[in-house]
Amino acid sequence: MVSYNESDVARLKEIARSIREDIVDMIYHAAMGHPGGALSSVEIITALYFHVMKIDPDNPHWQDRDRFVLSKGHACPALYAALAERGYFPKDDLKSLRKTGSHLQGHPDMNKTLGVDMTTGSLGNGFASALGMALAGKAAKKNYTVYALLGDGELQEGIVWETAMSAANHRLNNFVGIVDYNGLQITGWVNSVNRIEPLAKKWESFGWLAFEIDGNDMTQVLSSFQRAKKMAGPVMIIAHTTKGKGVSFMENVAEWHGKAPNKEQLEQALSDIRGGDQ
Repeated sequence: MVSYNESDVARLKEIARSIREDIVDMIYHAAMGHPGGALSSVEIITALYFHVMKIDPDNPHWQDRDRFVLSKGHACPALYAALAERGYFPKDDLKSLRKTGSHLQGHPDMNKTLGVDMTTGSLGNGFASALGMALAGKAAKKNYTVYALLGDGELQEGIVWETAMSAANHRLNNFVGIVDYNGLQITGWVNSVNRIEPLAKKWESFGWLAFEIDGNDMTQVLSSFQRAKKMAGPVMIIAHTTKGKGVSFMENVAEWHGKAPNKEQLEQALSDIRGGDQ
Protein backbone atom coordinates (compact mmCIF):
# COMPACT_ATOMS: atom_id res chain seq x y z
CA MET A 1 0.00 0.00 0.00
CA VAL A 2 1.23 3.50 -0.83
CA SER A 3 0.32 5.38 2.34
CA TYR A 4 0.61 9.16 2.60
CA ASN A 5 -0.35 12.09 4.81
CA GLU A 6 -0.77 15.86 4.52
CA SER A 7 2.92 16.55 5.01
CA ASP A 8 3.73 14.14 2.15
CA VAL A 9 1.33 16.02 -0.12
CA ALA A 10 2.84 19.40 0.82
CA ARG A 11 6.39 18.10 0.28
CA LEU A 12 5.52 16.64 -3.12
CA LYS A 13 3.79 19.84 -4.24
CA GLU A 14 6.99 21.78 -3.57
CA ILE A 15 9.05 19.24 -5.50
CA ALA A 16 6.56 19.48 -8.37
CA ARG A 17 6.96 23.26 -8.37
CA SER A 18 10.74 22.92 -8.61
CA ILE A 19 10.43 20.39 -11.43
CA ARG A 20 8.16 22.75 -13.38
CA GLU A 21 10.74 25.52 -13.04
CA ASP A 22 13.46 23.20 -14.32
CA ILE A 23 11.31 22.10 -17.28
CA VAL A 24 10.75 25.59 -18.67
CA ASP A 25 14.34 26.66 -17.89
CA MET A 26 15.97 23.69 -19.64
CA ILE A 27 13.72 24.01 -22.70
CA TYR A 28 14.55 27.72 -22.87
CA HIS A 29 18.29 26.95 -22.83
CA ALA A 30 17.85 24.22 -25.44
CA ALA A 31 15.75 26.57 -27.61
CA MET A 32 13.60 23.53 -28.45
CA GLY A 33 11.55 20.87 -26.71
CA HIS A 34 8.06 19.91 -25.59
CA PRO A 35 6.87 21.94 -22.59
CA GLY A 36 3.11 21.32 -22.79
CA GLY A 37 3.04 17.58 -22.18
CA ALA A 38 5.98 17.71 -19.79
CA LEU A 39 4.23 20.24 -17.55
CA SER A 40 0.95 18.31 -17.58
CA SER A 41 2.62 15.14 -16.27
CA VAL A 42 4.56 16.64 -13.35
CA GLU A 43 2.35 15.48 -10.47
CA ILE A 44 2.34 11.91 -11.80
CA ILE A 45 6.12 11.72 -12.23
CA THR A 46 6.80 13.50 -8.93
CA ALA A 47 4.57 11.12 -6.98
CA LEU A 48 6.23 8.10 -8.55
CA TYR A 49 9.86 9.15 -8.07
CA PHE A 50 9.54 10.77 -4.66
CA HIS A 51 6.97 8.61 -2.88
CA VAL A 52 5.64 5.57 -4.72
CA MET A 53 8.42 3.69 -6.49
CA LYS A 54 11.00 1.45 -4.82
CA ILE A 55 14.22 2.83 -6.33
CA ASP A 56 17.80 3.66 -5.30
CA PRO A 57 19.69 6.46 -7.13
CA ASP A 58 22.95 5.06 -5.74
CA ASN A 59 22.18 1.71 -7.38
CA PRO A 60 20.28 2.63 -10.56
CA HIS A 61 20.50 -0.89 -12.02
CA TRP A 62 19.19 -2.61 -8.89
CA GLN A 63 17.36 -5.69 -10.16
CA ASP A 64 14.51 -5.45 -7.63
CA ARG A 65 13.68 -1.79 -8.29
CA ASP A 66 10.32 -0.65 -9.62
CA ARG A 67 10.47 0.45 -13.27
CA PHE A 68 9.11 3.55 -15.00
CA VAL A 69 8.70 3.88 -18.76
CA LEU A 70 7.92 7.28 -20.26
CA SER A 71 6.17 5.98 -23.36
CA LYS A 72 5.40 9.59 -24.38
CA GLY A 73 9.13 10.13 -24.68
CA HIS A 74 8.95 13.70 -25.98
CA ALA A 75 7.89 14.75 -22.44
CA CYS A 76 11.37 13.79 -21.19
CA PRO A 77 12.15 17.20 -19.61
CA ALA A 78 9.79 16.20 -16.78
CA LEU A 79 11.60 12.90 -16.33
CA TYR A 80 15.05 14.48 -16.52
CA ALA A 81 14.11 17.12 -13.95
CA ALA A 82 12.79 14.43 -11.59
CA LEU A 83 15.88 12.26 -12.00
CA ALA A 84 18.17 15.22 -11.30
CA GLU A 85 16.11 16.24 -8.26
CA ARG A 86 16.24 12.62 -7.01
CA GLY A 87 20.04 12.56 -7.32
CA TYR A 88 20.73 10.41 -10.38
CA PHE A 89 22.89 13.16 -11.91
CA PRO A 90 23.74 16.84 -11.17
CA LYS A 91 20.99 19.41 -11.74
CA ASP A 92 23.48 21.53 -13.69
CA ASP A 93 23.26 18.89 -16.44
CA LEU A 94 19.71 19.97 -17.20
CA LYS A 95 20.96 23.00 -19.10
CA SER A 96 22.63 20.62 -21.56
CA LEU A 97 19.25 19.35 -22.83
CA ARG A 98 19.46 18.45 -26.55
CA LYS A 99 23.04 19.74 -26.84
CA THR A 100 25.57 17.77 -28.91
CA GLY A 101 27.27 15.22 -26.69
CA SER A 102 24.82 15.62 -23.81
CA HIS A 103 23.37 12.56 -22.10
CA LEU A 104 20.02 14.39 -22.06
CA GLN A 105 18.65 14.18 -25.57
CA GLY A 106 15.20 14.97 -26.97
CA HIS A 107 13.92 11.51 -26.08
CA PRO A 108 15.08 9.27 -23.22
CA ASP A 109 18.01 6.92 -23.85
CA MET A 110 18.61 4.15 -21.29
CA ASN A 111 22.19 3.72 -22.56
CA LYS A 112 23.10 7.35 -21.87
CA THR A 113 21.07 8.57 -18.91
CA LEU A 114 21.22 7.03 -15.44
CA GLY A 115 17.75 6.32 -14.11
CA VAL A 116 16.09 5.89 -17.50
CA ASP A 117 14.66 2.36 -17.61
CA MET A 118 13.74 2.28 -21.32
CA THR A 119 14.64 4.19 -24.46
CA THR A 120 11.45 5.69 -25.92
CA GLY A 121 10.32 8.05 -28.63
CA SER A 122 8.36 6.11 -31.22
CA LEU A 123 4.89 6.35 -29.72
CA GLY A 124 3.38 3.16 -28.37
CA ASN A 125 6.65 1.22 -28.32
CA GLY A 126 7.49 2.28 -24.78
CA PHE A 127 4.22 0.81 -23.54
CA ALA A 128 5.02 -2.48 -25.28
CA SER A 129 8.49 -2.48 -23.72
CA ALA A 130 6.94 -1.93 -20.29
CA LEU A 131 4.78 -5.00 -20.91
CA GLY A 132 7.96 -6.98 -21.56
CA MET A 133 9.46 -5.76 -18.29
CA ALA A 134 6.34 -6.80 -16.39
CA LEU A 135 6.38 -10.24 -18.04
CA ALA A 136 10.09 -10.62 -17.21
CA GLY A 137 9.40 -9.72 -13.58
CA LYS A 138 6.76 -12.41 -13.35
CA ALA A 139 8.98 -15.01 -15.03
CA ALA A 140 11.85 -14.22 -12.64
CA LYS A 141 9.50 -14.14 -9.63
CA LYS A 142 10.57 -10.56 -8.88
CA ASN A 143 8.43 -8.33 -6.68
CA TYR A 144 8.63 -5.13 -8.69
CA THR A 145 5.98 -3.00 -10.38
CA VAL A 146 6.27 -1.47 -13.84
CA TYR A 147 4.67 1.94 -14.36
CA ALA A 148 4.13 3.28 -17.88
CA LEU A 149 3.01 6.80 -18.75
CA LEU A 150 1.22 7.29 -22.07
CA GLY A 151 0.00 10.38 -23.85
CA ASP A 152 -3.65 10.61 -24.88
CA GLY A 153 -2.76 11.15 -28.55
CA GLU A 154 -0.48 8.13 -28.23
CA LEU A 155 -3.57 5.97 -27.73
CA GLN A 156 -4.22 6.38 -31.46
CA GLU A 157 -1.33 3.96 -32.06
CA GLY A 158 -2.37 0.35 -32.72
CA ILE A 159 0.52 -1.13 -30.73
CA VAL A 160 -1.03 0.30 -27.56
CA TRP A 161 -4.06 -1.95 -27.94
CA GLU A 162 -2.01 -5.00 -28.87
CA THR A 163 -0.10 -4.44 -25.64
CA ALA A 164 -3.33 -3.97 -23.70
CA MET A 165 -4.66 -7.32 -24.90
CA SER A 166 -1.47 -9.13 -24.00
CA ALA A 167 -1.21 -7.61 -20.50
CA ALA A 168 -4.77 -8.64 -19.70
CA ASN A 169 -4.21 -12.10 -21.16
CA HIS A 170 -1.27 -12.63 -18.81
CA ARG A 171 -3.12 -11.08 -15.83
CA LEU A 172 -0.23 -8.78 -15.04
CA ASN A 173 -0.91 -7.38 -11.58
CA ASN A 174 2.57 -5.81 -11.61
CA PHE A 175 1.72 -3.46 -14.51
CA VAL A 176 0.22 0.00 -13.97
CA GLY A 177 -0.44 2.37 -16.85
CA ILE A 178 -1.24 6.05 -16.62
CA VAL A 179 -2.73 8.13 -19.42
CA ASP A 180 -1.74 11.80 -19.30
CA TYR A 181 -5.10 12.95 -20.66
CA ASN A 182 -4.44 16.65 -21.31
CA GLY A 183 -6.72 16.64 -24.34
CA LEU A 184 -4.28 18.12 -26.87
CA GLN A 185 -1.82 16.70 -29.36
CA ILE A 186 0.44 18.47 -31.82
CA THR A 187 -2.32 19.11 -34.38
CA GLY A 188 -5.11 20.07 -31.98
CA TRP A 189 -7.71 18.53 -29.69
CA VAL A 190 -7.26 14.76 -29.40
CA ASN A 191 -10.94 13.94 -29.75
CA SER A 192 -11.17 16.05 -32.89
CA VAL A 193 -8.12 14.43 -34.51
CA ASN A 194 -9.15 10.83 -33.72
CA ARG A 195 -11.66 10.34 -30.91
CA ILE A 196 -10.51 8.08 -28.06
CA GLU A 197 -13.63 8.13 -25.90
CA PRO A 198 -15.22 6.29 -24.12
CA LEU A 199 -11.75 5.73 -22.69
CA ALA A 200 -12.36 3.93 -19.39
CA LYS A 201 -14.81 1.55 -21.05
CA LYS A 202 -12.28 0.84 -23.80
CA TRP A 203 -9.63 -0.21 -21.29
CA GLU A 204 -12.15 -2.27 -19.37
CA SER A 205 -13.24 -4.01 -22.58
CA PHE A 206 -9.60 -5.02 -23.11
CA GLY A 207 -9.55 -6.62 -19.66
CA TRP A 208 -7.99 -3.83 -17.61
CA LEU A 209 -9.17 -2.27 -14.37
CA ALA A 210 -9.58 1.43 -15.18
CA PHE A 211 -10.53 4.56 -13.26
CA GLU A 212 -10.30 8.33 -13.75
CA ILE A 213 -8.70 11.05 -11.62
CA ASP A 214 -7.57 14.68 -11.70
CA GLY A 215 -3.94 14.10 -12.65
CA ASN A 216 -2.81 17.53 -11.49
CA ASP A 217 -4.19 17.04 -7.97
CA MET A 218 -1.40 15.51 -5.89
CA THR A 219 -3.77 13.97 -3.35
CA GLN A 220 -5.77 12.23 -6.09
CA VAL A 221 -2.58 11.06 -7.79
CA LEU A 222 -1.26 9.49 -4.57
CA SER A 223 -4.65 7.96 -3.85
CA SER A 224 -4.75 6.44 -7.33
CA PHE A 225 -1.42 4.66 -6.86
CA GLN A 226 -2.56 3.47 -3.45
CA ARG A 227 -5.74 2.12 -5.04
CA ALA A 228 -3.81 0.48 -7.90
CA LYS A 229 -1.67 -1.47 -5.41
CA LYS A 230 -4.82 -3.11 -4.03
CA MET A 231 -6.19 -4.15 -7.43
CA ALA A 232 -5.59 -7.42 -9.27
CA GLY A 233 -4.39 -5.61 -12.40
CA PRO A 234 -3.36 -4.70 -14.95
CA VAL A 235 -4.53 -1.21 -13.96
CA MET A 236 -4.98 1.90 -16.11
CA ILE A 237 -5.22 5.28 -14.38
CA ILE A 238 -6.81 7.87 -16.67
CA ALA A 239 -5.36 11.13 -15.37
CA HIS A 240 -7.17 14.24 -16.62
CA THR A 241 -4.56 17.00 -16.77
CA THR A 242 -3.98 20.45 -18.25
CA LYS A 243 -1.54 20.86 -21.13
CA GLY A 244 1.12 23.38 -20.04
CA LYS A 245 -0.06 23.19 -16.41
CA GLY A 246 1.22 26.01 -14.23
CA VAL A 247 2.13 28.47 -17.00
CA SER A 248 -0.74 30.81 -17.82
CA PHE A 249 -0.01 31.36 -21.52
CA MET A 250 0.76 27.67 -22.19
CA GLU A 251 -2.29 26.11 -20.58
CA ASN A 252 -4.61 24.40 -23.10
CA VAL A 253 -2.74 25.87 -26.09
CA ALA A 254 -1.71 23.29 -28.69
CA GLU A 255 1.08 25.57 -29.97
CA TRP A 256 3.03 24.80 -26.78
CA HIS A 257 3.14 21.07 -27.50
CA GLY A 258 6.60 21.56 -29.01
CA LYS A 259 7.92 25.11 -28.68
CA ALA A 260 10.55 26.80 -26.50
CA PRO A 261 9.87 30.04 -24.61
CA ASN A 262 11.91 33.16 -25.32
CA LYS A 263 13.57 35.10 -22.47
CA GLU A 264 10.50 37.20 -21.68
CA GLN A 265 8.24 34.15 -21.79
CA LEU A 266 10.63 32.23 -19.54
CA GLU A 267 10.47 34.97 -16.93
CA GLN A 268 6.67 34.99 -17.08
CA ALA A 269 6.55 31.20 -16.86
CA LEU A 270 8.80 31.12 -13.80
CA SER A 271 6.73 33.85 -12.17
CA ASP A 272 3.54 31.87 -12.80
CA ILE A 273 5.01 28.67 -11.38
CA ARG A 274 6.49 30.34 -8.29
CA GLY A 275 3.34 32.31 -7.59
CA GLY A 276 0.76 29.67 -8.41
CA ASP A 277 -0.90 27.13 -6.13
CA GLN A 278 0.19 23.97 -7.94
